[in-house]
Amino acid sequence: MSYYKYHVFFCTNQREDGAKCCGASGGQAMRDYAKKQIKALGMNGEGQCRINSAGCMDRCSEGPVLVVYPEGTWYTYVDQQDIDDIIEHHLQGGQVVERLKI
Repeated sequence: MSYYKYHVFFCTNQREDGAKCCGASGGQAMRDYAKKQIKALGMNGEGQCRINSAGCMDRCSEGPVLVVYPEGTWYTYVDQQDIDDIIEHHLQGGQVVERLKI
């Protein structure tokens, strides 16, 4: 069994050349928001959820992106409501949020 039920990686990469990237699309802010929400819901820690930052995940054209393991489900998002939907439906309910899946 994995240490965490879900391990979520947010791309927070910031490109210096001005190219499209998750960092410029709010990746860090959404990662911080998700981490705060998971803690507020008491879903953090061993056997539960871990929210992490990641460098470039090489899906810039689909960004911003995050990936949920162990399933390896990739999502894009626009705002906090999208993050709330991923938390509620995937991390709490075990159901993929099809409208955000890439």
